[in-house]
Amino acid sequence: MSIRTTHRALLSRLLPDDKPDDLPVRQGQFHTVVIGSDRVVCLPRTRAAAARLPQRAAALHALAGLDLGFRTPEPLLQGGTHGTDETPFLVLSRIPGEPLEAGTLNDAQVVDTVAAQYATLLSALARAGTDETVRAVLPRTPEDHWRRFAENVRVELFPLMSDSGRLQAERELTALDSLPHLTRAVVHGDLGAENVLWEWTHGLPHLSGVLDWDDVTLGDPAEDLAAIGASYGPELLERVLTLGDWSHHGLLTRIAAIRGTFALQQALTALRDGDKEELGDGLADYR
Repeated sequence: MSIRTTHRALLSRLLPDDKPDDLPVRQGQFHTVVIGSDRVVCLPRTRAAAARLPQRAAALHALAGLDLGFRTPEPLLQGGTHGTDETPFLVLSRIPGEPLEAGTLNDAQVVDTVAAQYATLLSALARAGTDETVRAVLPRTPEDHWRRFAENVRVELFPLMSDSGRLQAERELTALDSLPHLTRAVVHGDLGAENVLWEWTHGLPHLSGVLDWDDVTLGDPAEDLAAIGASYGPELLERVLTLGDWSHHGLLTRIAAIRGTFALQQALTALRDGDKEELGDGLADYR
């Protein structure tokens, strides 16, 4: 049974100008998102995701007050998170645009345009990391973040892996040992292609907004650069690094180390949230 059917009454109330049967639905790692004409409804997929809704709303409020040069979803209404029987939800403003389609970056002019806007985006997040209002709301990446992550993977995920999978994971975790502790920039935390929206003008894409700030933190920009590289490949990443004047060896090493943990990060979060589908996907290369 579809979520449009199981939550028809709630969706009709939250999206009164739309017909539930016609609403697009997208499923992310943490939320099912129902897209209305001018707003979206986020429905947590797990209890853990529901418990994080207030923190997510607070972070989005802080980001909405900044001039980042692109739009972020603005919290409009929240419910069901204070011990009531109501289904937990978060209503956000809808940002126009769509993710870039596969094949778009075959055009050199488009690549240059996209790379320049990603560089601008990351510069804006770096500036936002110095805003005291933002720093008061957003969590900081703990100093022992990667050490604890590696320990948790070994304890919780290694029993689910094959022998060869554990060897592969151990190599990836060992690469984290040299990462410095940085908290100077706002880090989106999941800056993959599906979370960045674009509108087209005169044959070129314009970055209209960024979605899904569940993992936002004050941390190392290498995390977002690693996501860009994973989504679009090394050529675009190199152009972004050059435009942002970030092309130095230390950063490249950090990007590679962090990118190597993406599947493990997904699997660990999914295991703790009880999401078997995402867990299986994250561990696919380790079994």
